Order: sequence, then structure tokens, then C-alpha cells
Amino acid sequence: MNPPNTIVAIDGYSSCGKSTVAKELAKKLHFVYVDTGAMYRAVTLYFVRNRVNLDDLHQVEEALKNIHIDFHKEEDVTHILLNGEDVSEEIRKMHISEQVSAVSALKAVRQAMVKQQQRMGSKRNVVMDGRDIGTAVFPHAQVKIFMTADPKVRAERRYLELTQKGESVTLEEVFENIAHRDYQDTTRKESPLTRADDAIILDNTELNQEQQLEFVLDKVKLAVPHSII
Repeated sequence: MNPPNTIVAIDGYSSCGKSTVAKELAKKLHFVYVDTGAMYRAVTLYFVRNRVNLDDLHQVEEALKNIHIDFHKEEDVTHILLNGEDVSEEIRKMHISEQVSAVSALKAVRQAMVKQQQRMGSKRNVVMDGRDIGTAVFPHAQVKIFMTADPKVRAERRYLELTQKGESVTLEEVFENIAHRDYQDTTRKESPLTRADDAIILDNTELNQEQQLEFVLDKVKLAVPHSII
């Protein structure tokens, strides 16, 4: 049964610009934007800070009980709060990127986050981006987009983003991190990154942000024209 509200699911590989497209789309549609990748990064940050052993299921489950994630919108900018703390910048750093795939591959973590995500999308029109939104979280979403791009282009974009924030990384390190995350995301046992059969592919290797937004908006208009405000 389809949900009464509209859900736009945007899945795809890391550093494809999913969050950028999803944010702009949500703004255009006046929908709520839910960055599920940020949720997993926030969990990773908590685990790192509290030295949670990923091989200890009991420790992982106990830690998850103490994790409360919220999204706060301020002047069209969405901030993620981890137990009340704004961690929007901290979760994007390289040391979190290096560990987020391992954390998000844990069954207990995915189950906890999926429950929160489904609750967020149960009563509101949402644009949600991640790895398994169209396959596991909302398999009946009215619009499903699967984003991809050439790995070298993705690495260059991510490298530019990190260096502009003052992080000391090399392009080679970023490329290796992306390749490793791709492997972990696509081969993990719990909800691996796969394209839903009814998802529309958006390869943005040679597309700018405006072109990507126009592409997705057109798909939403065709699927749920009443959602365009």
C-alpha cells in the first residue's frame, strides 16, 4: 500500500551529490529533507567518541539506546543534532568518512536508523537520500532516483569540498576512500547499495547542479503532479 503522503527516495553512491540535489528539491517542493547518510555519520561519530567496539553486539545495542538524532532547519539550512549537539560539520570530516561504511553495515545500526527514518516519513511529504531508501526504507516511494557518477569525478568533487573546509588530504586518499566505501556499501549483508527495479538512473558525471535538479523535478512532476507547489 502506498503512503498517503509523497516520498521521494534518492539513493546512490557516495560523493554523488545526493544531499545537494535532495536539499534543493525539498526546498522547491516545500517538503521535509531527511539526510539519512548524516544519520549514519552521527552514529559513527558517537561510536568513535565513546570507543564502541563494533564487534561487541551488546555494546553496540547499548550505545544505540543513548543516541538521539534530530534535524533542525534554520534559514533554509538543515542541521543535524546528535543528542542536542550540532554535529553538521564534524560528521563530514575524513576520519568519520573512513569508518561510516563499517558502522552502517551493522544490522543493529541499520534497524535502529530505518525505524527512525520510517517514522519521519510516515506523516509528512519528504525527500530522503541514502543507500537503501528505495529498496528497504520506503520500497513504495512514489519517486525513486538512483544517482551515480564516474569515480574519478566523485573523488575530485569530494577532494575540493574537503580542502575548501581546510582539511589536509590528498586526492589519492579521497579516491581510495570512495573506492573502499563503494565496495563496502555494495557487498555488505544488511541492505546493500542496489538500484531498485523502478528507480530512475541519474548519471551526473557531466551535469551541473541546476541540470540535476531540473531532471529530478521533471520526474516528480510526472509521477505526482499534485506535489509541485
